[in-house]
Amino acid sequence: MSITLTEQAADHARAFLAKQTQAQGLRLGVRNTGCSGYMYVVQLADRINPDDQVFDSQGVKIVVSARNLPILDGMEVDYGKDGLNEGFRFRNPNAKNSCGCGESFSV
Repeated sequence: MSITLTEQAADHARAFLAKQTQAQGLRLGVRNTGCSGYMYVVQLADRINPDDQVFDSQGVKIVVSARNLPILDGMEVDYGKDGLNEGFRFRNPNAKNSCGCGESFSV
């Protein structure tokens, strides 16, 4: 099982986490929403729970709950700009479909 960050995503995450004194890492997850079923959630991990899986990618701790791990396993997270939009981008081998706007996906 793994979740990885590209160099661009790791650089952005490290810069963001350096400003957060309580953060233990970056928490990745999903929530039910959107037209396709799930939406990615990126938050600060201010603590690591007993059921969390922790991955290290390029010096960044990535924290994922056991409940979300089957949906996110094998995912690569990138960071980039596209016109006026910038943010994390997700390459998830488990995603079967996504909505037209790219905000939600299904497995």
